[in-house]
Amino acid sequence: MRPANLPGRMYWAAARVTLKAGGVLSDGVALGLKLGFDSGSTLDYVYRNHAQGKFGIGRSIDRAYLDSPGWRGIRQRKVHLEQLIGMAIARLRRDGVAVRIVDIAAGHGRYVLDAIASATREVGAAPDGIVLRDYSAPNIEAGRALIAQRGLEHIARFEHGDAFDEAVLAALDPRPTLAIVSGLYELFAENALIKRSLHGLAQAVPVGGYLVYTGQPWHPQLEFIARALNNHRGDSTWVMRRRSQAEMDELVARAGFRKLDQRIDGMGIFTVSLAQRVNAV
Repeated sequence: MRPANLPGRMYWAAARVTLKAGGVLSDGVALGLKLGFDSGSTLDYVYRNHAQGKFGIGRSIDRAYLDSPGWRGIRQRKVHLEQLIGMAIARLRRDGVAVRIVDIAAGHGRYVLDAIASATREVGAAPDGIVLRDYSAPNIEAGRALIAQRGLEHIARFEHGDAFDEAVLAALDPRPTLAIVSGLYELFAENALIKRSLHGLAQAVPVGGYLVYTGQPWHPQLEFIARALNNHRGDSTWVMRRRSQAEMDELVARAGFRKLDQRIDGMGIFTVSLAQRVNAV
């Protein structure tokens, strides 16, 4: 929806023009404009956190872009993902359970492979299996290259997958003992989609297995995102729904998982939670 008043429309039109101008110089802005500011490629760029651009001014613009509140929160979310993924892996090893990991919307997979590497150093053993999934062909290609770069082909694979296909998720084989959903549910307003995804995972993850999931109860740049940024789906207006933590946790609980722990960044934007599969409630 466009702003109702002319000054508002002029302001956001100017913001979009400024953003496009920044994309001429800043590699990060250019990538977001091309593929979407929520794309796997954009998030991988943000995780790497290395300012790039044309001339000194381009790198300066890129550094300001990478230091925006949302992207700083995303990088802190990655730290929290590493902590809770590591906690889940340690619990599975402690209980003598095979560590079989699935990430149903992995992007390029950097955050989950970094988390697994950190956990492997801590527990002294690599996971028994890693399946990364995504619907995007460029993400799959980049993820497979990252797996090969890290020499993980013997335990890891990257495959095409729909994170909201309940039947396909329920039939995952081998059954994952740790499922990861990061940065996905907060992009979609419809709870019906999230319910299908979670119920599929609940059927795949055996009792005692774990789920790591993220949330976004608040964001300081919601209007800027809606008025100026483009997403990977090509929506004319990218309106991000704020889903409270209580609502997100309730969806997880209704699918049959019991929440155990949570992390949140200092700005209160992104949460990461750990839950365990229990008998259906």
